[in-house]
Amino acid sequence: MLKSLAALLMLLPAAALGAESAPVRSDRAVAVLMADQAAVSPGGEVSIGLRLRLAPGWHTYWRNAGDAGAPPEVTLTLPEGATVGPIAWPAPERIEYGPLVNFGYHDEVLLPMRVRLPASLPVGGSLPVEARATWLVCEQVCIPEEGAFRLDIPVAAEAQPDPATAPLFAAAAEAVPRPSPWQAQLALGSGGGSLVLEGPGLSRETVRSAVFLPAREGVLDNVAPQRMALAPGRLDLALTPVGGASVPDSLDGVLLVTDGGGRRVAYEVAAPVMPFVATAMPLWQAALFALLGGLILNLMPCVFPVLAMKAMALARMSGEARGKVRAHALSYVAGVLVAFAALGGLMLGLRAGGAAAGWGFQFTAPGFVAAMAWLMLGVGLNLAGVFEAGRTVGAGAGIAARGGHLGSFATGGLAVLVATPCTAPFMAAALGAALAMDAPSAMAVFLALGLGLAAPYGVLAVFPGLARRLPRPGPWMERLRQFLAFPMFAAAIWLVWVLAQQGGPDAVLAVLAGGLLIAFGAWALGQAQRAGGSRLALAAAALGVIGALALLPRIAATPAEAAAPGPGAEAWSAERVAALQAEGRMVFVNATAAWCITCQVNERVALRAEAVRAAFAARGIAYLKADWTAGDPAITALLRAHGRDGVPLYLVYPAGGGAPDVLPQLLTEGIVLRAVGG
Repeated sequence: MLKSLAALLMLLPAAALGAESAPVRSDRAVAVLMADQAAVSPGGEVSIGLRLRLAPGWHTYWRNAGDAGAPPEVTLTLPEGATVGPIAWPAPERIEYGPLVNFGYHDEVLLPMRVRLPASLPVGGSLPVEARATWLVCEQVCIPEEGAFRLDIPVAAEAQPDPATAPLFAAAAEAVPRPSPWQAQLALGSGGGSLVLEGPGLSRETVRSAVFLPAREGVLDNVAPQRMALAPGRLDLALTPVGGASVPDSLDGVLLVTDGGGRRVAYEVAAPVMPFVATAMPLWQAALFALLGGLILNLMPCVFPVLAMKAMALARMSGEARGKVRAHALSYVAGVLVAFAALGGLMLGLRAGGAAAGWGFQFTAPGFVAAMAWLMLGVGLNLAGVFEAGRTVGAGAGIAARGGHLGSFATGGLAVLVATPCTAPFMAAALGAALAMDAPSAMAVFLALGLGLAAPYGVLAVFPGLARRLPRPGPWMERLRQFLAFPMFAAAIWLVWVLAQQGGPDAVLAVLAGGLLIAFGAWALGQAQRAGGSRLALAAAALGVIGALALLPRIAATPAEAAAPGPGAEAWSAERVAALQAEGRMVFVNATAAWCITCQVNERVALRAEAVRAAFAARGIAYLKADWTAGDPAITALLRAHGRDGVPLYLVYPAGGGAPDVLPQLLTEGIVLRAVGG
């Protein structure tokens, strides 16, 4: 009889006048409804919260209780016109209990809600707030508890904070996870999962440990360890999905980070969920793949003109002393390695600073594309004989020995710059793995890629006698040199076309004007060289180059224009892929860029083939194009979710849902048809 009476009394509203209700007590917890203001004002806001003080050893739960338990629930009854927001959940603890992991709170917790009041509240009256709440408390056993509460808060012309409760609400607000300052990428699939965070402030000094607590139950295995990999500016956590569970389109949660001093900070993390592709690769394998990729890169169209120039330079050394051949070959190799080290260091530095930087990332900047177009034009004019590089103006001394080695070094650097729009087999996997490693390991992979690119000429450093088998110098070399100017001019034209995709007519006008100034400067320099060092010609050459460089800020500031995806294609988005799969359609995604030569070749050879188009139409396959020409962050996330750090990337999503198949980077008509079942 007494127990029934006690239970009945607990369900009656525990009333109080002011900022704190009468408590609901048990041997396990004391529950109170409270407000942060002693008096409220019409049309203002007030925080109302349920405070639970728990007996030693007992705990209650977060909004996702974890493997067992249930979160507290609070229902407020307010005057007409008042509205209430959701609970602002403080960051929870990770509570291990036998084979289970739960998320919740020990000792005490305040669960605040923000209430907006109507302007019609009469001054001098009171604000009645009634609440019914349920909560689960656990130690060795779990016991559900409940209570009814009431507050009557005075209404005044101006709100007045309550000196006893306001500090408790301030502390609760401090415990709410802060917005994450980092870019987040989430990937889940049958093979595993990962959470990747990138941005400044991620290092071994600032992160000692980290764990991700999902806000949605039944998605992640909470018991499975979350292995952490940390590099400057990047944090990787290995996640384990629940077997057989459906993968959500997006997921949010709390990242608990413990810094080097042992202080815990909670961050709110939310991101779309991409399909998971396992990309873990040991350093030796990544370096081997990079070496092979760099070697194959010599066969890609990007570097043909530069390699032909180097071959012509080596042909001049036919019959020269072995030491001279070796020195020039080593200078070229050094140029390649230094350029790759600089490019890798720049990529790692930008990513540590939170920028989205991948292979070929510099071509997403219109200013860089314009500068490269002018460089190709300048090299072409040099090859055509308009001016001589390395020649001492007025002295007619030709190219000095030191200048020759500097030229070999510069040629190696130029080969790296012009190679970045191309991607060779093995490269994507190697670079994707490298940028998930620590900085020294990543740099080792970049240098292995450079060794592969430099290998054909590095052989001459080891076996300089091979240079004697090259054709003897003669008049043919001058004709070849002039002929090689035209591939350079073609490269400049292609880069202007790329700039047209990025910045439109204004950018094209500026780069063409800059090209005219560069050509004028080259002509004036040639005149100065032939006339014995005319100061007027030299000044004109300098003005031409300075005038072109002055146009770069204008080109760099040109607003990006969204390129049309082309006939038969739609613009890519993760939401569109999901919608098309839900409609029962297969989806082909082409992640590409206007500056990516490999991408353009694949489109012409495979994706625009009549048989491929017919197969797409017959089977109702949706063709989505993810254009990375200007460096879209969403497409960057798509690339990284599939272990890639640059374009191209080709994905075939099955109808009805599911993870995609990843196609090779070099396509043929047959590869595409087999992938789509055509």
